[in-house]
Amino acid sequence: MTKPQKIILALPKGRILSEVKPFLDGCGIVPETAFFDDNSRLLQFKTNLPHLEIIRVRSFDVATFTAFGAAHLGIAGSDVLDEFNYSELYAPVDLKIGKCRLSVAMHEGEMAKDNPRQWSHIRVATKYPNLTRKHFAARGVQTECIKLSGAMEIAPSLGLARRIVDLVSSGGTLKANNLVEVEKIMDVSSRLIVNRTALKTMPEEMQGWIGKFRETVKAA
Repeated sequence: MTKPQKIILALPKGRILSEVKPFLDGCGIVPETAFFDDNSRLLQFKTNLPHLEIIRVRSFDVATFTAFGAAHLGIAGSDVLDEFNYSELYAPVDLKIGKCRLSVAMHEGEMAKDNPRQWSHIRVATKYPNLTRKHFAARGVQTECIKLSGAMEIAPSLGLARRIVDLVSSGGTLKANNLVEVEKIMDVSSRLIVNRTALKTMPEEMQGWIGKFRETVKAA
């Protein structure tokens, strides 16, 4: 009997894991205990399925690991998918979790003297330079993007950039830093992603997992 090929599922670190767990349960995937330990330094984890292992990486890296074939499946936000736009990825299932929005924000005090409709050339701090440029280019606004990996909210107060583009959920972090949303770029939710080569070379296995995740969404 041919031994099943090992399947790697890439999952994002952080608070999204609590929303991912019901999908693992619904698909019959039980990770080893260390997977849910925030203090664990392990990055790769075994599961109850001998041929399936999980890697836990940064949300942006899930798309990269999966696109380049280091992982066969993954869960990534639509913001990440649109930012990188990897042709090697197929995103067949909207899991309807991790919901938030990608928005433009600035200091509340700037609003009275800086009308967004009059912008022609702006500087923006963001970890989404491609999405940001595309959004403003559609309005004919030239955009200089300063790429940051985090702490976007302090960029305006330190004079790095008067505007930011970042994910917003409750808006609490913006409010705490005296920022307000100016406009929404896109709604965001997490998707099941599949490496296209894996889909071609292991169609039965990949379609099986797609079906399981899709059924879990329906049952939610």
